[in-house]
Amino acid sequence: MATLTVWKFPDADAAERATQTLASLESQSLITVQDEAIVTWPQDKKKPRTIQEHNMTGAGALGGGFWGLLFGLIFFIPLIGAAVGAAIGALTGSMVDVGIDDNFIKQVRQEVSPGTSALFVLSSDAVEDRVLDAFKDGFPGATLIATNLSKEQEANLRKAFAEAD
Repeated sequence: MATLTVWKFPDADAAERATQTLASLESQSLITVQDEAIVTWPQDKKKPRTIQEHNMTGAGALGGGFWGLLFGLIFFIPLIGAAVGAAIGALTGSMVDVGIDDNFIKQVRQEVSPGTSALFVLSSDAVEDRVLDAFKDGFPGATLIATNLSKEQEANLRKAFAEAD
């Protein structure tokens, strides 16, 4: 079963630094990272900057389409207005189909704000206490937000956002 995990950090640069911690945990076989992306939101900016951390081509990678849709729903849709309400409903519905519900989207939207950053990770096989300790010890003030995906939801997610070769 895959887990979509979001780590929120109390400063705009910490998520980029946290990718090194994540890589170290993976090299120790404490987590299997399938894909990751970061959001940085400097205090003086109106919107966050999003980066797909790796251009992964393995079976686990979701690709930019997934991250773009998720980040659009979280950070940009509230700014668009009612003119595209039906499209927003369809997009939100597609995320629910793959196990990412409105509560998760709302929680991330509320917590990731100007002056913060976030690391989004699709992973499996995590040794949860060790991963939690590594982030909590290395990044005081880090907050964990996560949603578990069933095997069926993970398969739907991959099917919905698979990118053509």
